[in-house]
Amino acid sequence: MPGLVLRAELAAAEVGMPLRRTGTGPSCCLPDAGRFLAMLAAGCTGGTIGESGTGVGYGAAWIASAMPADCRLVTVESDETRVAAARRVFADEPRVEVIHGDAAVELISHAPFDLLFADGGRQPPDIVELLRVGGRLVCDDVTPMELLPADSPFRLSDPKREFFFRNPRLVATEVVLPDRRNSLLVGTRTV
Repeated sequence: MPGLVLRAELAAAEVGMPLRRTGTGPSCCLPDAGRFLAMLAAGCTGGTIGESGTGVGYGAAWIASAMPADCRLVTVESDETRVAAARRVFADEPRVEVIHGDAAVELISHAPFDLLFADGGRQPPDIVELLRVGGRLVCDDVTPMELLPADSPFRLSDPKREFFFRNPRLVATEVVLPDRRNSLLVGTRTV
């Protein structure tokens, strides 16, 4: 486990933010989602990575632990307590900027992104425009289709899947995580 991730786990415990989804309310991304993000971040040579919904910095810690030395990460969180915790996590990491504010507003001035993790908060209205051509957009907190109850309205209409799979500027896929209970949606901007 990378040191930054361990620091973020401690910060989560300090502010009472669960590491895993247990009911309702905010929680940190799953470790397997973090590993996936780290793998994508490792290829962002000379690039800029963005994240909406920093929380205490758990997902950002996975990203920062793997991103190249010439890469930077901008992460935005609206909750002051979580921002303070995340800033402590990244106090020794000058490549990471933790911004307190509205991600729908703040991310725009830092674009274009090579990788953008839409993890929480209000998203920019045309989030695909914030990506470079070839940049990737990642969204977590998706239940695999096979696990949705037969009467789930998401079987007929799922706004997240529709956004990724019907957007003419994205080539997208759903990645089922090893626990087989959670998925990520990942899209690459083509135009």
